[in-house]
Amino acid sequence: MSDSAATSDGLLFLTDEQLRKGIEAMFFAYRGFTADPDRILEGMDYGRAHHRAIHFIHRSPGTTVSNLLAILGVTKQSLNRVLRSLIEDGLVRSDKGREDARERHLFLTEKGLMLERELSDAQRARMRAAYRAAGPQAVQGFRQVLEAMMDPEMRRQYNRLKEGGT
Repeated sequence: MSDSAATSDGLLFLTDEQLRKGIEAMFFAYRGFTADPDRILEGMDYGRAHHRAIHFIHRSPGTTVSNLLAILGVTKQSLNRVLRSLIEDGLVRSDKGREDARERHLFLTEKGLMLERELSDAQRARMRAAYRAAGPQAVQGFRQVLEAMMDPEMRRQYNRLKEGGT
């Protein structure tokens, strides 16, 4: 059987060794994917939690703190620490809700937009190079694999973002 382990009826049978190779590839790919933003954030006392918050606030301007909590899957205390530093440093603006003053709507400031662009440009360059090297069919297959690995609730959130919602 070939390395793809596909059978004539289209079913996929993978050995533990093939799965281990895939798992290790994910670990090393994630290290590469996060390395560029990590270097950018290093001198700012920010980490990956800050990067994820900036990314999703940019992706859904005006998102609420509770929505961001659901997307990031972190504790309220952890998110509050991250948001407090981003707000204090002038990267994020928090506005009271119009209908519910207890709600906080989050927006990137100009400074936040500049940092988000720098972080995203680095990751887009890496993704673009990988996608070009792999080709269109591999890109589609990769996306399908990633979506299939998501828990149902995460997939729903992902699909809402894909469709332009929050």
